[in-house]
Amino acid sequence: MTMLDDRTTAATWPAAYPQGYAVVDVETTGLARDDRIVSAAVYRLDVHGDVEDHWYTLVNPERDPGPVWIHGLTSDVLEGAPLFADIAEEFAARLDGRVLVAHNAMFDWQMIAREYARAERTAPVRQRLCTIALSKELALPLPNHKLESLAAHFGVVQQRAHNALDDARVLAEAFRPSLHAAAERNVRLPLLECRPLTEWASGPERPRIGYQASYRSNTWRPSRKRPPCPYPNPGRYESDKPLKQGMRVAFSGDTSVDRELLEDRTADAGLHVATSVSRLTSLLVTNDPDAATSKTVKAKAFGTPIVDEAAYTQLLRDVAPADE
Repeated sequence: MTMLDDRTTAATWPAAYPQGYAVVDVETTGLARDDRIVSAAVYRLDVHGDVEDHWYTLVNPERDPGPVWIHGLTSDVLEGAPLFADIAEEFAARLDGRVLVAHNAMFDWQMIAREYARAERTAPVRQRLCTIALSKELALPLPNHKLESLAAHFGVVQQRAHNALDDARVLAEAFRPSLHAAAERNVRLPLLECRPLTEWASGPERPRIGYQASYRSNTWRPSRKRPPCPYPNPGRYESDKPLKQGMRVAFSGDTSVDRELLEDRTADAGLHVATSVSRLTSLLVTNDPDAATSKTVKAKAFGTPIVDEAAYTQLLRDVAPADE
């Protein structure tokens, strides 16, 4: 892909493009409304996507750290870290006046906005740009929309996946050529408005940091009728491909994220929440694949793919659209 060189950048750069960017990555205790940030990184870029500086911090989430097997941050590591309220001002200074850039930017923005609302402050972000959306606008020939695929396309080497600082670095290095490609073709950047939360109501108290409880026991709840999935079932999940809208996903056993919230995210992504396992089930999500539950037994009998919650939450970040 041909990029703009330094001699032509100023002359051909679209005037409507933002004047600066904040490439952000946050690692969290989970995906639910009451989950917390455990680390954050920001790379500040100028109008042309060149790095100005970078910043990284751990954050004490005041509860269990969640999926340690993903982000590697244990209770012991986080216990002496600052609270979000302690780093909110410096974080804000890094974001102020810039477009927030992230891979699956809605997730990062929502987590940041909630933390600021808890701290009774407002995040100084007015627009965000998702690099997944930008790669689609540019029609990049990627096998999927994972960060590692975007990085590989531009020859950027990942050193520590799911480390906020390294993920932000990788994204900053991959964003610059993406931005230049968009400028060269005068592509409209997929900017979206950010609406900060202005108040916060805490939910039920969660285990505090120092406790390593990863999963909560099941509690009874009435069944919830959901509208039917609008997309046809494309078949089973394949391990080397993303989830696709219309797939039937079943859950079995305890999950670290509240089951109803996990099912909500599944439905919001255009997937069908299956209450049982059949030959039509695309995927079973369980943290205990060896448990002799009816769903796991049927899944093994039918050859239904099985993944754990951590892998599934990553897959949820990149669901492919349904076939037209």
